[in-house]
Amino acid sequence: MPNAGKSTFLSCTTRAKPKIADYPFTTLKPQLGVVYVDNSEFVLADIPGLIEGASEGRGLGDRFLKHIERCGVLLHLIDASSENIVENYRIIRQELAGYNPDLLDKYEVIALNKIDLLDAKELTKKINQLKKFLIKNHNPDPKIFKISAITQKGVEEILRELFEKIKLYRQSKNEE
Repeated sequence: MPNAGKSTFLSCTTRAKPKIADYPFTTLKPQLGVVYVDNSEFVLADIPGLIEGASEGRGLGDRFLKHIERCGVLLHLIDASSENIVENYRIIRQELAGYNPDLLDKYEVIALNKIDLLDAKELTKKINQLKKFLIKNHNPDPKIFKISAITQKGVEEILRELFEKIKLYRQSKNEE
């Protein structure tokens, strides 16, 4: 979704210098950066935010969804301060399925960003809501990362998780 902190995450984990601003659709084209973690590296792509109806051409439309097809692992970065994080996640999954149902089969990592804007009680409530949704819909054992790209809290942990998923993806491609 727009304003989830995707560009901030890219800028704090790579040497990329994406445009960052406090309004929707700051990112108008995909941005790439190289992440270095534990003596390994991988490319991180910041894809412009999707809105409901993007797979049908709404907003910036589906022209960026094709970039997602080339990714081995998806990081769902959700704005923890958003009113309804479950709905935000559901919309993104719906748009991925509307464009290409195979995108739902990709490895995914889920993170709530901007946790520095919430108190512990509110954050726990939101995580529990999202976990309940994930368990009910497609993920019997969801792992949700809590991060703040701006303060770097939880960033190293999620980079390690992303790299582990990338290794699994690469192994699966080698077995084909």
